[in-house]
Amino acid sequence: MSGEHASSTVAVRVRRLEERLIAAGVVGDDQLDAILTGVLNGASPVNGARIVARAWTDPGFRERLLADANAALPEVGLSMAGGIQEQRLKVVENTAEHHNVLVCTLCSCYPIGLLGPSPSWYKSEAYRSRVVRDPRSVLQEFGLTLGDDVRITVWDSSAESRYMVLPRRPEGTDGLDEEALARLVTREGLIGTAAV
Repeated sequence: MSGEHASSTVAVRVRRLEERLIAAGVVGDDQLDAILTGVLNGASPVNGARIVARAWTDPGFRERLLADANAALPEVGLSMAGGIQEQRLKVVENTAEHHNVLVCTLCSCYPIGLLGPSPSWYKSEAYRSRVVRDPRSVLQEFGLTLGDDVRITVWDSSAESRYMVLPRRPEGTDGLDEEALARLVTREGLIGTAAV
């Protein structure tokens, strides 16, 4: 799926909000820049891939990650802090019977620190509206065809809550270590628009 998102509209709204916060004395331009730099520094799908690889190889970590992702992230040297407040992260697991896919219907909320900058299609109005109504067809457009017996859940991110998909471990990868497994994980797999 491809498509342009109305970045100019979003940028105008964000700048208006920034100006209001600055005018109210809540924050300054330098502070906003520092927050953005902090969020983007080290932001990469490599972080999400490391989490997935650990979950695939360490059942205890996997269990802790699914129960309370924020508490489990420090075990791999990561956290959801980096902005004004810590965001809540929920990791959802794909299985043979259940597939998860992420969206933010209101804007483009996304765990940047774990998945890197969001792809343009994630921010597009077409994706945001269609994946909620007809996820199976949207996933097929990405090349992911799921059987009719596979249940699909669409997780809608918000300003306070972010989601990450724990993809299914590929068959035939039993002999691979965490580093090799992490190289198999893609950003699309972490969003749920592709299998790994």
